[in-house]
Formats: sequence, C-alpha cells, structure tokens
Amino acid sequence: MIAEAKEKTPRKAAILFILFTVLLDVLALGMIIPILPKLVISMVDGDAATAARVFGVFGFSWALMQFLSSPVLGALSDRFGRRPIILFSNFALGLNYIFAALAPDLISLFITRLISGVAAASISTAGAYISDVTPGPERAAAFGKLGMVFSIGFIAGPAVSALVGAYDPRLPFWVAACFSLGNGIYGYFVLPESLSPENRAGFRWRAANALGAVKFLAVRSGLPLLSVLFFLNSLAHEVLPATFVLYTDYRYHWDLMQTAMTLCVVGVFGAGVQGFLIKPVIAIWGERTSLVVGLICGALGFFLYGLAWTGAWFWYAIPVAALWGLATPAIQAMMTRRVGPDEQGQLQWAISALRSIGGLIGPFLFTGIFAWFISDQASIQMPGAGFYLSALLLSVSLSLAVWNMGRIMRDA
Repeated sequence: MIAEAKEKTPRKAAILFILFTVLLDVLALGMIIPILPKLVISMVDGDAATAARVFGVFGFSWALMQFLSSPVLGALSDRFGRRPIILFSNFALGLNYIFAALAPDLISLFITRLISGVAAASISTAGAYISDVTPGPERAAAFGKLGMVFSIGFIAGPAVSALVGAYDPRLPFWVAACFSLGNGIYGYFVLPESLSPENRAGFRWRAANALGAVKFLAVRSGLPLLSVLFFLNSLAHEVLPATFVLYTDYRYHWDLMQTAMTLCVVGVFGAGVQGFLIKPVIAIWGERTSLVVGLICGALGFFLYGLAWTGAWFWYAIPVAALWGLATPAIQAMMTRRVGPDEQGQLQWAISALRSIGGLIGPFLFTGIFAWFISDQASIQMPGAGFYLSALLLSVSLSLAVWNMGRIMRDA
C-alpha cells in the first residue's frame, strides 16, 4: 500500500502539471473564439452572410493545417517525447497571437490562422501525456479532467475577451499571447517528460502523414468503429466554433458581453460534467451506458439549440447539451486500451487527424448552411439548421453505438 501510494504521488503531480499547461493554452484559445468572428465581420462591412463564408474558409484552413501537421508532430512526440512538442506549441502560438494582433487585413489574419493550425498541438499531446502516466481503467476519468480543464479555459477565456475586447477588439490577441508565452515558460521549468526512453518509437515517415494516421486507426482491432463514432462527434461539435457567434448575433442580436457570458455558462456546465460526473457515472454505469446517455443528451441538446427562438431558451438547453460530455472520454478511454504504450502518441495524433477532418468539413458545411438559411434565396428562414444537422449526426452515432455495442466493448 505504501509503495502504491508513492507511485501515485508523482503521477498525480505530473497530471496536475499537464492540466495546468492545457488550462493556460485553452484560456488563450478561449479568448480568441468570441472576438475573431466579430473582427471578420468588421472587415467585411458588417455583412453576416459574407462573414460566415469567410469564417468558413478560415476554419477550413486552420483544420487543414492541423490535419497535415498533426501526424508528423505525433510521430515526433513518440520519438522524442511529449515535452518538446508541448513547449513548441506554446511558444509558436504566443508569437502567432502577436502577429494576429497586428494583422491589418483579412489576408494577414488568414496567414495567422494557418500558423495557428500547425502550432495548436498541446491538446492532443496532452492526451498522449495522460495515456503515458495513467493506468487503463482510470483513463476515462483522466480524460474527463482534461475536458474539464478545457471547459474552464473557455469559461475564463471569453470572459476576459469580453472585458478587454470592449476597449479594443485586438487587445484579446495581446493578452492571449501573454498567456501562451507564459505557459511555455512555465512548462520549460516545471513540466516533466512522460514518455520513458524504452517506450519511444522510431520516427517513420509513412506513419507521419494524414493517410498513415487514418490507416493506423483502420488496421487496429476495435478501432475502426470507435473512430467512426469519434469522427461523427467531432463533426457535430464543429457547429459551435463555426456558427455560434454568428448565430447568436443574427438571431438574438447579442453583443460581445452576452456572447462571452453564454460561452462561460457552457463552459461551467461542461466542466461540471467532465470534472465531477464522469468518474462516478462511469464507475456506476460503465463506459457503455455513459456513451449512450451522452449521445442521447448531445442529440437532444443540439436540437434544442436550433429550436430556441429566444436567448433564454438557448440557455435552458445548455445543461442538457453539457451531458454530451459523458460520451467522448468514454470513446477515448476505450481507444487507448487497444494500442501499446509506444503507440499512444500516434493514437492521439490519429484522433487529432479525425478531429481535423471534421474541422475541414465542418466550417464550410455549417457556415454554408447558416448563410443559406438566412439568405433571401432560402424558401424558409431557419438559422438553427446547422444545430439540427449536428443533432442528426449524433443520432447516427448513437444508432451505430447501440447496434454494435458488443464489438465496441470486446477486449475493452
């Protein structure tokens, strides 16, 4: 018992280090989400439909860079460790936010989004880090804590953005740069390496590309179906970063403060589910039931978001949608148990590739749907159409999970 307690102490400390690192990184990202669409709107003379299309291009390009660079960085993290990749991400993002703050036009701002897509690496590397230091049965709860930190970052980030963005829409970029650079400095001094030398894999170019990442998921037993579920969840989620600010501005006429506060509420409920509910819920229900309940709540929550005819009704749907947070950690935990310790980094970056594919499709898909259904060409005005599509995607994911539950749980 004493030896076990001694073993757990450094592991818990390492997880705390990585969670705090992710918190600072997501805090910076959270500051940009509410301000970037409004900055784009200001650069296109306030045309919401044009801004939606431009923002779709921005989102697609960001995801494309992630899709192309993620497998390379994942293979590098398996070869050289997680720590250097995390530090690279923080310093690169910090410098890029400075460039974004100085961007004079859409083209310059677009270039910063390309760089951000390459540099935004720490979240996926953090998943590999947690897999390195956490036993298999405890990974769902650990991924839940990672999701909680992610939510906390988006609680504080939009709030800070609303406060400083009221003075200057570019000021949040400067503050985000300080957070990312400070995060890198913090990590340099206190973040330990999680991947031991004996568990490191050689760098292989055939695995360090997007197609290799997809093939990695396709040939591992039990991973193809879980990968489909993860992809559908990721694609459904894209409706929020792609259209949330545009949607609430158009339908409810919210200002920056109202938008930021709503994102804070979403973050509070998300953090509560992923930080405090996942561990006891999975202990009682197991990963299978948690996955099903999470998908049901996610589908219902997105449907209610699209249906909400007032801002108040949108808020009422937030607690329901937040319970969707039970699903993704369960999927990720089951996926990590199907690969060895020397492949956890490759798995996390393959997962990131799936998320990036969703990011490639989602911005064009959801901003296009939003732009069409608020345009004069649409036979029916339905600004919530994108949320209805996300509800449908999660319903498909739920159906696949229920029909194939035996295969999903096999060898888990």
